[in-house]
Amino acid sequence: MKLESLRNFSIIAHIDHGKSTLADRMLLRAEAITPREFRDQILDDMDLERERGITIKARAVALSYKHGGAQFTLNLIDTPGHVDFHYEVSRSLAACEGALLLVDAAQGVEAQTVANFYKALSSDLIIIPVLNKIDLAQARPDEVIAEMEKTLDVDPSEVLCVSAKTGAGVEEVFQAIIDRVPPPDGDPDAPARALVFDSVFNDYRGVIVYLRMVDGVIEAGQSVRFLKSKGIYEVSEVGVFTPTKIKPTPRLSAGQVGYLIASIRTIHDVKIGDTITTEGVGKVEALPGYAEPQPMVFCGLYPGNNSDFQPLREALERLSLNDSSFQFEPESSKALGLGFRCGFLGLLHMEIVQERLERESDIEAVQTAPNVTYEILKHDGTIVHVHSPEQTPPPNEIREFREPVARINLIIPSEYIGAIMKLAEERRGGYVSTEYLSPTRVILTYDLPLAEIVYDFYDRLKSGTKGYGTMDYEITGFEPADLVKLDILVAGDRVDALSTIVHRREADRRGRALVKKLRNEIDRHLFEVVIQAAIGSKIIARDSIPPLSKHVTAKCYGGDITRKRKLWAKQKEGKKRLKSIGRVEIPQEAFLAVLSVEK
Repeated sequence: MKLESLRNFSIIAHIDHGKSTLADRMLLRAEAITPREFRDQILDDMDLERERGITIKARAVALSYKHGGAQFTLNLIDTPGHVDFHYEVSRSLAACEGALLLVDAAQGVEAQTVANFYKALSSDLIIIPVLNKIDLAQARPDEVIAEMEKTLDVDPSEVLCVSAKTGAGVEEVFQAIIDRVPPPDGDPDAPARALVFDSVFNDYRGVIVYLRMVDGVIEAGQSVRFLKSKGIYEVSEVGVFTPTKIKPTPRLSAGQVGYLIASIRTIHDVKIGDTITTEGVGKVEALPGYAEPQPMVFCGLYPGNNSDFQPLREALERLSLNDSSFQFEPESSKALGLGFRCGFLGLLHMEIVQERLERESDIEAVQTAPNVTYEILKHDGTIVHVHSPEQTPPPNEIREFREPVARINLIIPSEYIGAIMKLAEERRGGYVSTEYLSPTRVILTYDLPLAEIVYDFYDRLKSGTKGYGTMDYEITGFEPADLVKLDILVAGDRVDALSTIVHRREADRRGRALVKKLRNEIDRHLFEVVIQAAIGSKIIARDSIPPLSKHVTAKCYGGDITRKRKLWAKQKEGKKRLKSIGRVEIPQEAFLAVLSVEK
């Protein structure tokens, strides 16, 4: 295949700006699928993606399109729009030369629009601005194009106006891709080099490696070598992607996007960003890869029944086969027994993994409250990273507590500036800048602790702006803070799964609120259950759940009081014995009570 006839591009957009709809319309227009095969969000495989209307996993598809009497192959690599899946976006962009920047004509420039634009710009991609949903009654194309010009420095004459729903303007999008996006560089006669940008696991065929050919040719029957993982495998099949299946081809040459199957048994043998070359070609320079995805949010997952530990492990392993950014490792809790400490890219990623776990494996799991990674400088000079509160060293060993800080961009209507600035300052935010996109929309930039973002900041932002506010954030590093570990004691025992790390000035209020919340969540027992919040050995809040009472003297009437006293004494001894051997049952709702306590 000639390089001049190839175009590799992605579609980038904020969530719910019509990216999947435009991809569907382009597939229909290029006749990659027939009207009979068509369904909404055809590139989204999971039921969760269709139900929520979001893209979670990137997909690739090859389109054949005729333009100016010549036949072109357009490789579309789909991308997610939510901030949690920015890692998927960066991988897709590295395999392309161009990107369609999609903006909603009604909603305008949003936070993730700006983030994805600069990500594509830093990757040296040709960006084609596209204004979508021009058919809506509330569309404001002139105003939104002015926002794009001011915020993104886009030439208004280059903006394409389309309606992915009706198909208007889609033909111009194809022409712009062919005319503006350059063909891929590469030498078909050079030693083979291919960039691994994704991989999935198939139960029958092993790992299917998604790759972008940079130089040379890879054919079935050849031996290939992975430069980073050092693995050597014999290729059994190569091919390209169609909307509904993978299509084998004799070979993949420079510039093409496709897949490779080589009897690789575990997905952990394939490193995303690795370079593939053919065996026996000598020394080959590795391609620039990707930074490993760093989990931002951690939580514990424990089986509801102790006998389900092994099925839970197997279910998590199956999930990790198709999600390289999801990490887990075994851990134990005094309160919950054996379980796993899981790392996620964000709260939505955590929610998606848990829902997939329940749907695909039918396992009841207890989830602890999410937390972020902290950095602790000890008095002996060592630095430790703490992924859960129970890993926190004793207070006398801590010299400095550091928390992750993120730079957050908030795009909101200008009438809500005061409310959102107040919200950011309540969350210990540091003001950075204000920029007006238009007389009615503004970008607020703050530096906020990540722990203040991951709980309910997004929900509070949406409610504070009546649904019009959007946000994007990027981790900037760790900064010292006056933090403490807040322990919860139930019936005298520390419940490590309920422990949290909070700012010292918030500890008393959070402790009292959490104790009060737990009092309503934990059921009454036959003995009094005392709930306490503590910092180290200092108790800062206390409450108790009264025991279930039984009127043991109800059958006594008249007579001597000594009989009643004997029954009361017997009941008292029985309660004392229950309290000494009794175990308090803590429901799942109690572990999530940490989230519902107002900040």
